[in-house]
Amino acid sequence: MKDELFSVAGQVVLVSGASRGIGRALAEAFVRRGATVVITGRERATLEAAAKEIGAKPVVCDIADASAIERLVKGVLGEHGRVDTLLNVAGVNRRKRVEKYTEADYDFIVDVNMKGPFLLSTAVGRAMLERGKGSQINITSLNNDKPLRGVAPYAMSKAGMGQMTRALALEWGPRGVRVNSIAPGFILTDLTQKLWSQPVMKDWGVSNTPLRRLGEPKDLIGAAVFLASEAAAFMTGQALFVDGGFLSGYAWPIDLDA
Repeated sequence: MKDELFSVAGQVVLVSGASRGIGRALAEAFVRRGATVVITGRERATLEAAAKEIGAKPVVCDIADASAIERLVKGVLGEHGRVDTLLNVAGVNRRKRVEKYTEADYDFIVDVNMKGPFLLSTAVGRAMLERGKGSQINITSLNNDKPLRGVAPYAMSKAGMGQMTRALALEWGPRGVRVNSIAPGFILTDLTQKLWSQPVMKDWGVSNTPLRRLGEPKDLIGAAVFLASEAAAFMTGQALFVDGGFLSGYAWPIDLDA
């Protein structure tokens, strides 16, 4: 039996950072469930290839460029008349000791991870507020709970995005627009495969995850579809940690059967 409570069919969905990885997986999931999906990314060739493969509509947009965001939103609204669900997925990272970060490093990370999502959320949000309806879903991070070493600006930007989620939910809730976030655990993507292929990293990640595996982009689909659907109509300002139980506690390295 099909349950319409969880349906996203007929929605117009905009997904940033959808050329690959998590963004692409979520975009494809919404397409398969009957939504009209517009995806964005910085690299035209990669974006158009992804769009063709999953059945989405591509629009090249550098999320760090305010004018590009305005053109994107104006174009989507002009063609489709509305955006029902926005997924803010675009994100970047550079790993190094905190004292080694340059101003250029900081600006690159924060512009893509926090400034861009804020400008995209508000640009889409204005149209949602006019309709009195809409859902926004921000992809944050385990760093919203506590920071990992070596990614200070990334952790800071994702923490800011978490507070942005709450702030927008607080202001927009009375006007019918919901804003929530999904904080993924350690997810295997093309960009993280090299890191997690290192035995010491894989062993650490798996041993500290109660479900005893690293995540895949498809593991985030259920949470995203839920938050975009009427099933989550009374949820806003929330963070769903989809992490295989990583934050449940510490995996103490002792033999309980000894």
